[in-house]
Parts: sequence; structure tokens; C-alpha cells
Amino acid sequence: MRLLLQYVLSLIFIVQMYLAMVVYALFWTPFVIFRREAAFDAVHAYCRWVRASAALLVGLKSEIRGEVPEDEVLIGAKHQSFFDIILIVSVVPRPKFIMKKELLWAPIVGWYAKKLGCIPVDRGKRGQAVKRMVADVKAGRAWPGQLIIYPQGTRVAAGATRPYKVGVGVLYSQLGQDCVPAATNVGVFWPRHGLLRKPGLAVVEFLPRIPAGLTVEEFMDRIEPEVEGASNRLMAEAGFVGQEG
Repeated sequence: MRLLLQYVLSLIFIVQMYLAMVVYALFWTPFVIFRREAAFDAVHAYCRWVRASAALLVGLKSEIRGEVPEDEVLIGAKHQSFFDIILIVSVVPRPKFIMKKELLWAPIVGWYAKKLGCIPVDRGKRGQAVKRMVADVKAGRAWPGQLIIYPQGTRVAAGATRPYKVGVGVLYSQLGQDCVPAATNVGVFWPRHGLLRKPGLAVVEFLPRIPAGLTVEEFMDRIEPEVEGASNRLMAEAGFVGQEG
């Protein structure tokens, strides 16, 4: 009976989360049209709403640990579900992502992504997009902010393994910026797929930054064990045992 109730509450939470996305977008759109900075206000407000409603409806509380980066850095984040995006964006001042070009056509998401300065990439042409982005940054054409990247390239279930792609190291090297690794345990409570949202404490932890100037190989040797080790620690803290999907 308790499990059934949790499923019902999870469904209510998910429905209201997407309805709230529409409401927040419509409310903030007039402000964003005239002032791009309002796009950041909008996504911060929405992500904080999702965090609050998750705690209220499904008992999923959330916490940010470590020093939140506020300067122009890369954030190399562990990605387990939509909720780790919500947590990071709720606190990072000027978040932006490298995103699939197809998302530009998604209602609400695409328009706001452009306003935030996200970088759309064609499938199979990521290398060209990275070169263009690096050139824009060096020429001062790219908007400043915190570029959030996923070294594994996709969501990875709690306890599952997936190699870190060298592209994140190339990007780190070419941009010449510090990288702040970010670990998480959100997949224990909010899986990649499925309806159920479990109660507990979801955490994103910003780890000590990796300074600019390392070789690609040195960077890759650091980021994977640091992010994976911290994420495993957070999942163990949450009581996670074994591997999911």
C-alpha cells in the first residue's frame, strides 16, 4: 500500500512539475524578451520550485555540498537523471550546456536554451561545434558563464559504469579554464527511466577544482576517479547497494 501511494504521489509530482514549467515560462517570457538576464532568473526559480515540490510531495529532499562555482569555469558533472540538472542549475549563477541541436525545436526548452547561451551541436559533428565554441570564447563572442558538461556523455544509472569520453579533456584543454567536478547520488532516488520517485536525500557535491593547464591525459586521469569515487561515496551514504539497470 505504501509503495502504491508513492507511485501516486510520484505521478502527481511529475505532472505538476511539467505544468509548472509551462507556467513559469509564460510568466517570465515578457521579461526575458527585453532582458536576457531574466532567463537565468526564470530557470533558477523553476529549479527551486522543483526541489521544493519534490520534498513536499514525494519526500525527496535535496542538498548542495561544496563550493558553488561562480566564475567562468567548466563543470564536469556526473549525470544520473533530470534531477541532478535541476540541482546544479538551481544554484549556479549562469548555467549553460552543450546540447543536441534537436532540442532547439522543443517547446519552451529550446527558446530558453538559446537565451542561456547553450551550444547546440549536430549529431556526429560535436568536434566542429567545440572548435566553434572555443573560437567564440577566445574572441569574446560567447556569453560568460558556467559550462556544464557530462564526461560520460549521457545519463548513467546508479551503480552502472560507462567510460569517460576524451572530448571533455579536449574541451578543457582548448578553453584553458578550470574545471569543477561534480558528483551526485540522485539516481538512487530519481532513476533514468520509470515513474517512481523515492524519498531520501539527493545530493550534488561540487569537488575541488582541477586547475587549467594540465595535459588532456593528466586531466582525464584526475576527473574520472574523483567524480566516480565521490559519487560512490554519496550513493553509499544514501544506502545504495548493487547496480541498477
